[in-house]
Amino acid sequence: MTPEHDALRDLLAAWAFDAVTPAEAAAVSRHLGDCPECEAEAERLRDVVRLLDDPSAEPAEPEPSDDDPLAALFAGPRPGRRRPRPAATPVAPHAAPYAGAVAALGALLPEVYGRWGYDRWSVPVVHDWDVHATLAHLIAADEQLALALGVAARVPASLASPASSAEEGAAGAGWEEAWNRRTADVILHERRRSPERTRASWEAQSAALLATPEARDPERAARAVELMGLRLPVADHFAVRAFETWIHTDDIGRALGVGVPPPPAAHLERLVRLAVRILGTALGPAAAPVRFSVTGVGEWLLGSDADPVRAELALDPVDFCLLAGGRYAPGEVPCVGTGDAGTVREVLERTAALAWL
Repeated sequence: MTPEHDALRDLLAAWAFDAVTPAEAAAVSRHLGDCPECEAEAERLRDVVRLLDDPSAEPAEPEPSDDDPLAALFAGPRPGRRRPRPAATPVAPHAAPYAGAVAALGALLPEVYGRWGYDRWSVPVVHDWDVHATLAHLIAADEQLALALGVAARVPASLASPASSAEEGAAGAGWEEAWNRRTADVILHERRRSPERTRASWEAQSAALLATPEARDPERAARAVELMGLRLPVADHFAVRAFETWIHTDDIGRALGVGVPPPPAAHLERLVRLAVRILGTALGPAAAPVRFSVTGVGEWLLGSDADPVRAELALDPVDFCLLAGGRYAPGEVPCVGTGDAGTVREVLERTAALAWL
C-alpha cells in the first residue's frame, strides 16, 4: 500500500458523510475506480451512513431552540451536514444505542469547526484531554470491540496493543495497564495528525463496527468475549460502547457550552439495565440488601436475598448513568435514599467505582 492509498482510505468515512472538500471528493472518486478494496469499504460505509440517517437508529430530532445550539444542527441545511439518504436495513436493537450515540456525536462535531468563528479542537474537555484527544480516546476504546469482531485497527500497534494484552496479563501487568498505555499511544498518534483525519478515522471505525454481522444478528451477538476486564455478550459490549460514546459526547458538549440531549428512552433503558446488572455483580450476593430503583426503568433487589432489606435507593436514569460514568461523586448525585445510610453510601460508591471513562 502507498502513503496516498492510506491517506485516501482515511478520507472514506468523511467522504461517506459528505464532509470533504470538492478536491478531496474528486481524489477519492478517482481512487475508488482503481482500488477494489477501498471501493468495497466505501459501499459498506455508505450503507452505514444510510443506517445512521434512519430515525429508528438515532436520537429523536429536537425542535429548534434559540437556547439549545445543538438543536440547530437538526433545523435545516448547514455546511458539512449530512444530506438525507434512503434508510438502510436497521441494526438489531442491541446495537441501536451505539448507532444513536455515534449519530449524536457526529451531529455535535461540526460545532468544533468554528460556528463562533474559530477552531475549538483544543478546548479542554475531561481529564487532561481536549476535544481532539477525547475523540482519539474513543478510537482506542472502540478498537477493543472492533478487533474482537474482525475489524482491523486504524492505528499502528504499540507495546500496549490489544494483541499483546493477554501476554501482559499472564505476566502480571493486567488489562488496565495495557489499556492505559494503548489509549495514551493512540492519543499521541492522533495528535500528530490533523483533527479532520482523526475525525475521519473515528467515523470509519464506528461505521465498520455497525456494518459487522454482529450488529445486525442477535444470535451472532450472543457470544461472550472479554474486553477491558468485562466478559459479556457482544450485544452488551455494543451497549458499553454506546454508554461511553454518549458520556464523552456530553463531555464535549459541556466544554463547548452546547446542550446534549440524553439518549432516547429505549436506548437509555438498555444502558441502565446493563449498568444495574454489572452493579449487582460488583456488590455480590452477600452485600446488605437494597431495594434499588431507577425512575421509569425498573426496581431490583441488590445484594443478599436471604436478609431483610436494609435500605431503599432511587435515582433518575440519566443521573444513575452519569454516576456510573464517573461524572458525579457518590455524595453529590441527586438521589432518594432511606434506611441504613451506610448501605446507601456503599451502593453509590460501588456504582461510581464502575467507571473507567
